[in-house]
Amino acid sequence: MRARPPTGQGTIYPSRRLRQGALAAAAVATAATLTAVTAGPAPAAGTSPQASNVMDDPFFTYDRPAQYGVDRADVRVPVRDGGFIDCDLYRPGGSAGPAPGRRPGIVLDYTAYADQAEGFGAQAGYFAQRGYNGLVCRTRGSGESPGRIDPFGPQEQRDNYDVIEWLAAQPWSTGDIGQMGVSYGGHSSLLVAVNRPPHLKAIIPVNGLSDWYENTIYRGGVYSARIRPWQQSVAPETLTTYAAHPRYDRFWQDRSVASRRNRLTVPTLEINGWYDRYRDGMVKNYLARKENVWMVSGPWQHGYPAKQYADIGPGAYLAWWDRWLRHDRAAPLPRAKITSYETPGPGAGAGWRQYPDWPPPGARSLRLAFTRDGGLRQAPGRTGTAGFTVNTEQTPATPDERLVFQTDPLRRDVVLAGDIETTVKASFTARDGNIAIVVSDVAPDGTATRVTEGWLKASHRFGHRRSVPVVPGLTNDLRVHVWPTHYRLKSGHRLRVTVSSDDYPEIDSDAPAGRIGLKVGARGSYAELTVLPEDSR
Repeated sequence: MRARPPTGQGTIYPSRRLRQGALAAAAVATAATLTAVTAGPAPAAGTSPQASNVMDDPFFTYDRPAQYGVDRADVRVPVRDGGFIDCDLYRPGGSAGPAPGRRPGIVLDYTAYADQAEGFGAQAGYFAQRGYNGLVCRTRGSGESPGRIDPFGPQEQRDNYDVIEWLAAQPWSTGDIGQMGVSYGGHSSLLVAVNRPPHLKAIIPVNGLSDWYENTIYRGGVYSARIRPWQQSVAPETLTTYAAHPRYDRFWQDRSVASRRNRLTVPTLEINGWYDRYRDGMVKNYLARKENVWMVSGPWQHGYPAKQYADIGPGAYLAWWDRWLRHDRAAPLPRAKITSYETPGPGAGAGWRQYPDWPPPGARSLRLAFTRDGGLRQAPGRTGTAGFTVNTEQTPATPDERLVFQTDPLRRDVVLAGDIETTVKASFTARDGNIAIVVSDVAPDGTATRVTEGWLKASHRFGHRRSVPVVPGLTNDLRVHVWPTHYRLKSGHRLRVTVSSDDYPEIDSDAPAGRIGLKVGARGSYAELTVLPEDSR
């Protein structure tokens, strides 16, 4: 029988409560809080990043005036095993304390970054001023929450479930609860949603995962060196536990949305970045649950949307909460399921576009073969072989440690709009090896801009649940998934695909020494692009 989460009053500490004036100014600063991120390529001076009127969509321009001040208190929310979660509670109020009445609630971030939790107070204040109860919480083992941090593990998900149900059970709550968050908080929002707390009605994950193993830790089955500093600073024990689970087992399924996607049933507004490390996961969530997921994908890296590209901020989020938590049918949804910024921009990509689906209707597959002369063409030419030496160092691959294939200069613009799937027909001198695919945009002057990438450990060619060594000298068909993008290659540019054994620090430089050979030309290796025809852009 499922343990029933506590619904008690919890412990509220009014001595640290801040009254109306103290938090009103912080709430005004919400927009700054929501946009303090590193963006993608910055717009040129005097140019507009919006090539269409997509941002005139009523969803993105929605707002309503503040009605209340803000009342803040520290809360210890009880959880089912007798522990508690340290949270900041924000309620509509004034100088006399919380305003009377019952209102919906939002868990505004559920994160292990205790030092950042206070920063979400401005965001919580914005929603409190407009009639929402808000919680900003620190996970078990962070801040004042006792215990041990296990990022996104079953215990953390149970705690998050209990926090939602506690907020719903309070006498000043309507019982309609939402959750949102960025990065860690975005992951938490998606994971608690597949646990289905009864009172969770909608979520807004910003740069959230679909699968912790695949998106972050083991990319294509290869450990990502990029994540280790994060592990050391946030959860050092995971340096041991994650290394002990190199294959996709129950440990990772418990930390996955992908393994339970059929349970992601609440309305979900995904805020994705085309330069973000979780873009593949966000797109996969949409593809699996199109009926209840909307996706906004912009030209930013990890974090809340960059202000210079779009005013996607508290007003749009307020529209979402008013629709699903206040049941206000006048609060708009996005005009389209997909709102996407065609990168790069401005000046090259076309900026904001809206589509009823992803990939956009009209998108088609374009197969380009790796040719004997280093070309990337529809006509594969004669069968041949090419090879490179394995790079075993944490340094960029030298010319003899990579193969480069590229198109001729494009006669017209080409828009990539979706995944790229590569089939690499490779042989190895060792019993295993890594394949790293990097897709680049090469300008006429030779400058190369990285667009997207994908990786695969050869022993994981049949999936990540088992490891099957390769037979040295035998050619293997390796399907290397390359993360999705929405990117315009301008006429005169070239599309380049680089194949190597290493892409440090995105993956570890752990491939065994030796040589890798590729079949090219007819019946050889190729890439399948998802492209938009001119009339669908």
